[in-house]
Order: sequence, then structure tokens, then C-alpha cells
Amino acid sequence: NEGDNAIYRALPDLDWFRTYQFPKVSDLLGPVKMTVTGVQAGSQHNVVPDQCRYVVDIRVNECYTLEEVLETVRSHVASSVEPRSVRLRSSGIAMDHPLVRAGRALGATCFGSPTLSDQALLRCPSLKVGPGHSGRSHTADEFLYLHE
Repeated sequence: NEGDNAIYRALPDLDWFRTYQFPKVSDLLGPVKMTVTGVQAGSQHNVVPDQCRYVVDIRVNECYTLEEVLETVRSHVASSVEPRSVRLRSSGIAMDHPLVRAGRALGATCFGSPTLSDQALLRCPSLKVGPGHSGRSHTADEFLYLHE
């Protein structure tokens, strides 16, 4: 019971990431999603950890800029916040764009992809087109069925 335990200090921030809901929800992408994906702290069983580092995967929708989300995070947590990058941004296309209308006329369905691709570097209206189920993409056993 001696020392300032960095893990205990981090717990309120970790819980904030788990429970906070951004008010603006996208019709296509849903809410901004924040998931703690890694925690590093402690060096041995009998030493109070003086540092706790963690990683949060944040999936932003088109309702917020990266800077707005970063400012919200910084205003709610006590931890020091360092973004990995603010270069990759949400991208998309209007539902009334001619390409979208043409695809829908052919029977294609619209889906907001929560995954990342080079599309995040585009600064113009853009869309992804392809077979398969988005939930299988970016997984270790990614695959397509022949009918897809």
C-alpha cells in the first residue's frame, strides 16, 4: 500500500473510454467507437507500477473531425493523450451521388465500413466496391465464398 499505483490512476480513464457515447451518430457508420486494445504496466509482482500505458482504437464517423474527437478525449481523461496519427480520415460519398444511385439501381446495397483502407487518404467523394462480408475483412482467416 505504498506508492502511487499508475494502474489505479488509469482506471477512471479506461472506464470513460468504455462508457462514453459521442452524441452525434451517423446513419451509415453509427456511433464513434472507442476500444481499449492494449495495456502495459508493472514490471514485477511486488513493485507498485509507476507507469501505465494503454492504446485506444477510435473509429470516427463523418459527424466529427479527428481534432474534435481528440479534444473531447483530452477534456475527459487525466491521462496524457498522444494520437498515433491524424492523417487518416473518414471518407465517403453522398447517397444521392450518381455512382451510388447507379449501384443501387443495379441492386447493390450500401454499407458503412468500419475498417481502414487507403480510401482514408482521399480528399474527394469515394466508395469501396467489392465482394464478401465486411466482418471478415482484416481478420487472420479472411475469405470469400465462391457465390460472393
